[in-house]
Amino acid sequence: MIKNYLACLFGFFVSSFVLAQEIDTRKLDLYFKSLEDNNKFMGSVAISQNGKIVYTKTIGLAAVENNLKANENSKYRIGSISKTFTAVLILKAVENKKLALDQTIEKFFPTLANANRITIKQLLGHRSGVHDFTDDEDYETWNTKARTEKEMVAVITKGGSDFEPDTEAAYSNSNYVLLTYILEKTFKKPYAELLTSDITKPLGLTNTYLGGKINTAKNECRSYRFEAGWQAEPETDISIPLGAGGIVSTPTDLVKFSNALFGGKLLKAENLELMKTVKDNYGLGLFKIPFYENISYGHRGGIGKFTAVFSHSSEGNIAIALISNGSNYNNNEIPLAILSAVYNKPFELPVFKTYAVRSEDLDQYLGAYASSQIPVKITISKDNKTLIAQPGEQSPYPLEATEKDKFKYYKTGIALEFNPAENTVILKQGGKEFVFTKA
Repeated sequence: MIKNYLACLFGFFVSSFVLAQEIDTRKLDLYFKSLEDNNKFMGSVAISQNGKIVYTKTIGLAAVENNLKANENSKYRIGSISKTFTAVLILKAVENKKLALDQTIEKFFPTLANANRITIKQLLGHRSGVHDFTDDEDYETWNTKARTEKEMVAVITKGGSDFEPDTEAAYSNSNYVLLTYILEKTFKKPYAELLTSDITKPLGLTNTYLGGKINTAKNECRSYRFEAGWQAEPETDISIPLGAGGIVSTPTDLVKFSNALFGGKLLKAENLELMKTVKDNYGLGLFKIPFYENISYGHRGGIGKFTAVFSHSSEGNIAIALISNGSNYNNNEIPLAILSAVYNKPFELPVFKTYAVRSEDLDQYLGAYASSQIPVKITISKDNKTLIAQPGEQSPYPLEATEKDKFKYYKTGIALEFNPAENTVILKQGGKEFVFTKA
């Protein structure tokens, strides 16, 4: 599960907007081939137009250890996109008069702070104030171990409240874990059964279900980080995220789900509009996603090293889904390239330069650097033949040599250009440049 970057996911606004008559699939193929050939991305994408799948592509491995190649039916954890499914289940329960959006949750969670003032709608829209347990410093010490409902409610209760209900908004995975339990208590069925009976079975989503321990024999992908090769990431136990981040799916299934949701096949029109109504950047299980002047709706997710995004636009009736089980690249760039191909906007094929360096070549760059432009210090170290950058107290990250004195970190689009004679380095990102001087 991740904190979502969706408020500015595709922040492009210009005057012209044209839907391509035909999507440039050849260029997309070249784009993904470049990523695959350079170990930048493993994952799968699907695009539909007017309800018909018009493009799919899968690259990389489902299981690196077995050299098991992924295919169109390989299944990935989708993280917080699960919240969109959970929101639909809650609103279906409201339509069937099993729940009400304005009802408070004290009968479900009497020990929770402000439970007598927190409503189901506030949980859906991240306006409850309930603290997000994934923000706790010790979260990653226990997230791989199974937890019961009693244990999870105790964790969430201990976290307390970050603000008074409905006074502001803050993304919290705890909200949707609680909504999962509300569904189970209301229907006296496991969440997995409700997901199947109310969404996946009626829509024929055969590759979508609540996950469990990853089983590559069932064409389920593991997730990986890139550190001198793809390294397996520990698995979050699905008993923890549940309807907040525990669903497994494929891009093709996500596109079908998206088309059904926005085509009025899952909810009444007024409840779909509620999902799309954004307040303080949050809808009910959806986010607004701008691309040029087009507005689409969707969600982004992440769990372990899986990342995912889906979006739907009424402009051309376009649905897009992208899921990754490993990335050594800036993940925001890939959806932008896909949308650019769909909407006839220019995008560049990525070019990855390599430059051989020896460990002793890196010594001239080592040290601490400061800038008068921004209050962040960068410490440069090395690990054998890899240069390492650490901004302030943030985690260190490895740099790739691209030319003499030039290095990149592709995941965030950062470039560093050193001048050893002057003891300076220029940091470039997002069209901006900052000069740092060695202390």
